Amino acid sequence: MIFVTILELIGTVAFAISGAVTATKKKMDLLGIMIMGVTTACGGGVFRDILLGQIPPTMFKEPIYAVFGLLTSAIVFIPAKYKWNILESEKVTSIIQIADAIGLGIFTAVGINAVYSAGITGVGGGVLRDILGGDRPYIFVKHIYACASLVGAILYLPVRLYFGVTAAILTCSISTIVIRMLAAHFRWSLPKISNEEE
Repeated sequence: MIFVTILELIGTVAFAISGAVTATKKKMDLLGIMIMGVTTACGGGVFRDILLGQIPPTMFKEPIYAVFGLLTSAIVFIPAKYKWNILESEKVTSIIQIADAIGLGIFTAVGINAVYSAGITGVGGGVLRDILGGDRPYIFVKHIYACASLVGAILYLPVRLYFGVTAAILTCSISTIVIRMLAAHFRWSLPKISNEEE
């Protein structure tokens, strides 16, 4: 389905930006930035395929996704290397949040479309990005993240039943992105244990 492939490529670019920009914050070199970008962009899909028994994973059968991830990461490296204003520290968080929300929304929709279960692909790449970057995974500590993916996945099922696959994928993607962006903007979080030292 061409529509799904286009969405996957958009999600790949978005998640690659998220991973690569995180890597620039960590002062990684070009190789590290490219690995972070590709891992964030394609890692969730690899998890999904392994869980579904689709071996080898799509990333290795159709390398276009890895190529898009690598190229996107290399492009992100250029302004970081030459210290252009695009990646000033106050802008970096916004870039990561927007790219991450888009990737989360698209891959939640693609994942639920593929396996009829929430969040396997959506949150997997972000978890890998955070682990490789030496951070606690976003889904455990930062605002509403996995919950946004879950809401989008739940909406997918009735919309698909009554309006078809395309409407379901769009509804899932858009609702996940909107919830994630609102959570980041308004700093919505689930209750958690607070540490006075933090």
